[in-house]
Amino acid sequence: PTGSVAVEKPTPYTFDLGNLLANDANPLPPKPDEPALQAAARDAAQALVNQLLTTCPATATASGNVVLALPDAATPLPREKPAPAAKEPTAWERFAARKGIRAKRRDERGKLVYDEEKGEWVPRWGYKGKNKEAEQQWLVEVDAKREREKGEALDPRKESREARKERVKRNERKMRANERRSKKGVA
Repeated sequence: PTGSVAVEKPTPYTFDLGNLLANDANPLPPKPDEPALQAAARDAAQALVNQLLTTCPATATASGNVVLALPDAATPLPREKPAPAAKEPTAWERFAARKGIRAKRRDERGKLVYDEEKGEWVPRWGYKGKNKEAEQQWLVEVDAKREREKGEALDPRKESREARKERVKRNERKMRANERRSKKGVA
């Protein structure tokens, strides 16, 4: 069944073109039958199409299709899932809040530092990082006093590498303990 392109209602529709939504405030009959519901749905769809064609700017694409630019949505839609629950702060976060410590912004302490010897920017940490500079020196000064105390030859490169690996392991242990502590507080 075809109907008129013009839709007349006692109370006009309200539209949210960003969500392709037409709100019909007109009441339905007390016991609507299927044809009455279909007619109301057809009228609402026709009114929405009319509103889109009269208010939204239309442009033609290279393939010959017509595209309408929709305005921003006015009706906020609910999330699909509920908002996530707030996480329990870690021990460090509680300490930082108590002491007023804030995280440095990315540009305050960046990932790169300038290496004057090479004349270029290098990573602060990680592969070819500035933190491994002592391990890659061609000449390393040996502490004679410590060598005498130990009674054996020391390898400073090996010591600094082992110290770095130990710091990484210690940091991972602390991180796991912190996660366990925060999970215990939530459960």
